[in-house]
Amino acid sequence: MAAIRSAAISAAAVVALRGFSVRRLAPCLATPPRAATSAAGKMLPRSALQASAFTTVVPDSDEALAEPSVEEGTETELSKLACPICYYPLVSSIDHQSAPTKSDSSLECSTCKKVYSSKDDYWDLTVAVGSAEYSESMPAATELFRTPLVSFLYERGWRQNFIWGGFPGLEREFDMAKTYLKPTTGGVIVDASCGSGLFSRLFVKSGLYSLVVALDFSENMLKQCNEFIKEENISDERLALVRADISRLPLVSGSIDAVHAGAAIHCWPSPACAVAEISRVLRPGGIFVASTFIADVLPPAVPVLRIGRPYIGQITGSNIFLSDAELEDLCRACGLVDFTFVRNGFYIMFSATKAS
Repeated sequence: MAAIRSAAISAAAVVALRGFSVRRLAPCLATPPRAATSAAGKMLPRSALQASAFTTVVPDSDEALAEPSVEEGTETELSKLACPICYYPLVSSIDHQSAPTKSDSSLECSTCKKVYSSKDDYWDLTVAVGSAEYSESMPAATELFRTPLVSFLYERGWRQNFIWGGFPGLEREFDMAKTYLKPTTGGVIVDASCGSGLFSRLFVKSGLYSLVVALDFSENMLKQCNEFIKEENISDERLALVRADISRLPLVSGSIDAVHAGAAIHCWPSPACAVAEISRVLRPGGIFVASTFIADVLPPAVPVLRIGRPYIGQITGSNIFLSDAELEDLCRACGLVDFTFVRNGFYIMFSATKAS
């Protein structure tokens, strides 16, 4: 069940879960997660790991950073949005020069002059939006989450099943993410591959950020997110729903304080391209926090998965990660440093910072 969001992970989960409770889960809950495989990667403080591996961690005082300075009102005017073609800031299509606001019915690129119209529920800032004849197929994993059924079920049982793979549950995941993201409080956060917005809504309700950009490629996920926002009476004053390609983010370079991606990176068609884009949009010192599955719970399965994962990826569009060192290497290759992580079974939450 742990790999229900990713077809690629299911092969590892079926084998590993047979001995999960006695071989991995119980030791993990009783002792701190194992250390990173290289000197560059580092674990959260041992004092944070008490009876559970998921107790909220409070950074050491000498590691705590001052809250970033954020200009009042600027982020609420969607000034961070950019054309996904040329990356220049978007402007209001009314006067072709002022910063966009939520009252605008369409936005315009200040350079290539392409117009992006509002879809009522969200802004569609994908490259091919508006094309009359052109269309392209996406990997199976991507198309699955674009369906109305999966979008409806995602918070109605689908995501909850991840607990069988070591995910600690929504509240603890959010607390852990907030700990990693504490230095970016007051800034702009992007909830990448937000799905139906379960974390996006928590970020908005927390009041920790001047703007939350809930970003996903699935139209139906964004519509479902908007429905939940209305049901929960959440103010959208500091929230923007954006449809975008994770490998072509419609955001101004170096303008974002934090990016969060919960249980998503294994579904991205190209994690390398996506993390490179995240690095591009983060300001120096900006933080990337993500969670995913690691299929090394049963070591004998790793060699088999190493051989088979290219074929699984080609068929499903999903990715299998075999160690936390792979994720650290990916982050480093994209200019993200200070890699830290927490493990529990298949589950990993990691953080990396944009090099200053």
